[in-house]
Amino acid sequence: MVSVPPMVFDLLLYLICNRERVVSKDDLISAIWDGRIVSDAAITTRLNVARSAIGDTGEEQRLIKTLQRKGFRFVGPVREDHGQARTPASPAPIDEPRPALSVPEKASIAVLPFVNMSGDPGQDYLTDGITEDIITELSRFSELFVIARNSSFQYRGKLADVREVGRNLGVHYVLEGSIRRDSDRVRITAQLVDAVTGSHHWAERYDRQLKDVFTVQDDVVRAIVSVLVAHVNKAEMERTLLKPPATWQAYDYLMRAAETLASFLWSFRVDQLHETRRLIEHSLAMDPNYARAYALLSSTYSSAWIQPLDSDFLKPETLARAHQAARHAVQLDPNLPQARAQLGYVLAFQGQHALSIAEFKRAVARNPNFTDWRFACALVFAGEFARAILAAQDHMRVDPFYLSVTSGFLGLAFYMLKDYAEALPQLEETVSRAPNWRDGRVWLAATYAQIGQCERAGREAAEVMRIEPGFTINGTARRIMTFKNLSDADHFFEGLGKAGLPAN
Repeated sequence: MVSVPPMVFDLLLYLICNRERVVSKDDLISAIWDGRIVSDAAITTRLNVARSAIGDTGEEQRLIKTLQRKGFRFVGPVREDHGQARTPASPAPIDEPRPALSVPEKASIAVLPFVNMSGDPGQDYLTDGITEDIITELSRFSELFVIARNSSFQYRGKLADVREVGRNLGVHYVLEGSIRRDSDRVRITAQLVDAVTGSHHWAERYDRQLKDVFTVQDDVVRAIVSVLVAHVNKAEMERTLLKPPATWQAYDYLMRAAETLASFLWSFRVDQLHETRRLIEHSLAMDPNYARAYALLSSTYSSAWIQPLDSDFLKPETLARAHQAARHAVQLDPNLPQARAQLGYVLAFQGQHALSIAEFKRAVARNPNFTDWRFACALVFAGEFARAILAAQDHMRVDPFYLSVTSGFLGLAFYMLKDYAEALPQLEETVSRAPNWRDGRVWLAATYAQIGQCERAGREAAEVMRIEPGFTINGTARRIMTFKNLSDADHFFEGLGKAGLPAN
């Protein structure tokens, strides 16, 4: 027999008894929760547990149908059985020998059911709910191949070697964890394991007050998923660098290109930018319709337009190429957040502020877990400095490997609010981590000048001229810093003048 929490049993019974009609969310709240305010996440989690109890899933919906904007309906056959209750057929044992599945080209992961360490089977709904929500949220990331819930839950309540899991499910990574509830507190642990080598890439523990179980569930799921994706991507980049060239495919070239571009955004060496573009061209030669490759190609052109590296610097055709590649990436995959973000970034430099922010909103709409430092840039240019600070801080919180440009735009947003004390440590960190990034030096020079540290401002201005000998406020700076509001531009350029940077 399947054991479910009482409230889930009540929900299932209510759906069955009302199977002749569509049951709305309000109906469920009134009947099951006594009219209390309940989040959509709470309803979804209980429905998922109810489906699981009767051998259904949210994907298949063979027994419980979700009718968009209407409600839910039980559509399975029902009959009265006066005989002895029968135990549902058990799934095939997972320990039977089976051929190993091939691992997909892109990063692949299975989320094993979290283990209920509370000693109370009634808490299984919490462990199952968190596991299912992590699977759902990971599935929003197009760069990941995520094993469906049905396959992952074959391992529920069983001890399995992660390497065996990797072979059986055909994945490179496994996420496993546990939940222990003690009175009004809950401790949740999670760890990411390489299913090929058995090595650990990441582990974390979350301690929370359990005032609202579903609020805690949402909070922990967001934290786990955001950090997890960053670690998976980093592990993938390291893994592809170890592959022999003969085995590279389009995805492998893309991962190498992404790693090289990330290195460029620390060093700002032109050879790394050119190498990035070369790797992307290899990727596109193998897959001419690869949206992520076009989004990354656009990044190489926007970087070449902004930075004084080669003949592409500040050429209108270069920025036009960046726009064209980003637009093509969106056309190939309208649901790819990275493509939307890159298009929004290019539009910001073209002075199309409303269109730029709209693209970032579309990126987040397609994946609520998506964050990107480029959004902070677009918001600064649009004059939305407080939002830019939040965007940068959100990205830094979920990406432990954030690029130096992230803290740079955070510092710039504080500068634009005239909060120079908050801007200073961010920009000093940026310059120490990326000493050849001209813009970080420019913004730090202006900040020093605004707080009266003229000698330090002068030193930073000299570094700007070292990086770009032809730099001028009315030339380079005004062409790149496309502020929407004239007053914001005046404030920014005033700081550059105070730092001693040449006007013409």
